[in-house]
Amino acid sequence: RLIAYLKLDDGSSYTFSRILHYLVMVLGILMAFQFVGIDFSGLAVVFGFLSVGIGFGLQNITSNFISGLILLLERPIQVGDRVLVGDTEGDVEEIKIRATKIKSVDNISIIVPNSEFISTRVVNWSHGDHTVRVNVDVGVSYDSDLEAVLTSLKEVATAEPEVLKEPAPEVLLMKFGDSSWDMRLRVWIANPKRHPIVRSKLNCAIVHKFRQNHIEIPYPQRDLHLRSPLPLPLGNGQTPEKEAAPKKDAAKDN
Repeated sequence: RLIAYLKLDDGSSYTFSRILHYLVMVLGILMAFQFVGIDFSGLAVVFGFLSVGIGFGLQNITSNFISGLILLLERPIQVGDRVLVGDTEGDVEEIKIRATKIKSVDNISIIVPNSEFISTRVVNWSHGDHTVRVNVDVGVSYDSDLEAVLTSLKEVATAEPEVLKEPAPEVLLMKFGDSSWDMRLRVWIANPKRHPIVRSKLNCAIVHKFRQNHIEIPYPQRDLHLRSPLPLPLGNGQTPEKEAAPKKDAAKDN
């Protein structure tokens, strides 16, 4: 009821509920100690010695605990965000005080320590503006009509319903490769979770469009130039010998 009264968004309500949960737990433990009659002044010395052991033996737990508080207060990630942490990509399902639960794109639950979100670089596809760009690279033969290539790629982008009209799609000639013009199609989509699906759909559409317009996607090619002729080996592995010049007669007939 309190969360509904404060009219918090989903991320703020989750943070508020988690912090309130931990505060209630701490207060409950303190009240239980007082009810039993434990003297906190006597425990202060014990806690002082324990803090030294905790500092050395529980560094990782302490680091994850503090990182969890930072995540809940600063909210660089929220429940439902699509994130990439190291090699792990998925949706944030739950943020706890020690670790965060991520559901990977393969529908696997992965528990990531909270310190990973603080000490390493994290890609949050859903943070702020959800609009993301999709880049599709393709090489075309040097024998192709460049204008036809540009037009075909623009038509592919326009025909895809998930591609936004604004910002408008772009087709760029990135560089002159060894075997092809290296083209890049840039489009924008509204849902970052659809990034790999849209890329695949665009790749398939490019293949069909290029076949219709007889535009070749070349294989890697290498040209071999022989500067001087080399003798070819015979069947026995030897090279043919040069014909010996005819010997001149030692004596001439009179």
